[in-house]
Amino acid sequence: MSILSENLRHLRAQTKLSQQKVADAILISRGAYEKYESDHAQPPNDTLVRISRYFQVSIDLLLTVDLKKYPLDGLMKLAENRILLPIAVDSTGENKIEIVPFKTQMGYVNGYSDPEYIEALQHISLPFLRNGKYRAFPAEGDSMPPFKDGTLIVGKYVEKIQEMKVGKTYLIVTRGGLVYKRLAGIEENSIRVQSDNSFFEPYEIPLHELLEAWEYECSILRDYEILDFANNDVKGMFLSLKQDINRLEKHLIQ
Repeated sequence: MSILSENLRHLRAQTKLSQQKVADAILISRGAYEKYESDHAQPPNDTLVRISRYFQVSIDLLLTVDLKKYPLDGLMKLAENRILLPIAVDSTGENKIEIVPFKTQMGYVNGYSDPEYIEALQHISLPFLRNGKYRAFPAEGDSMPPFKDGTLIVGKYVEKIQEMKVGKTYLIVTRGGLVYKRLAGIEENSIRVQSDNSFFEPYEIPLHELLEAWEYECSILRDYEILDFANNDVKGMFLSLKQDINRLEKHLIQ
């Protein structure tokens, strides 16, 4: 069997994924994926790129190195296995902060390393955030205090696990979705995280499940993200709010 087919079987076994789950993630049929594992067919270039991004292993390693010789978490430490983060800039070279849509977390998990997907995201620019790559993610659920649904959490990209700091909060992208957690510890093969909501128990995330980590920088209310300040309705809203505040102040003075 080819090195590629052996590596595909090994990676899937190590991550305890079914052929159907991998096939769905890389947008092909289970039958087509089975042929790649059994060495009855070779994936076309676009499919090979998606396989590489899904397993977080470079194409060079997939095709030339017997991955069974390396611990799965150790692959990410190999210099030749670096997978570049797509970064979007505007016409002036300004680093754009992409906004991950609400209710499409799995869409991001499948497209986070696809330059075309990232380019299609809406974006904002915050002049006080420099010297790094930033992205905005939606807060959803009760495990993200103090953020409520409708808030965007802006995070700074963390290139290496070793750069994460215990006690800091992170937006963590795993194969299962997005979570916002406080880092409680870094183990040899996993990280331990906890929610600021004491209702939720701490737990560990295996390193092979970890796709990205973004350190918390600031948050944005979703309403302000979509406001068009040139729109008369928006101007009227703020004028009305100002009038309400003035009336309240007069009432307090009286």
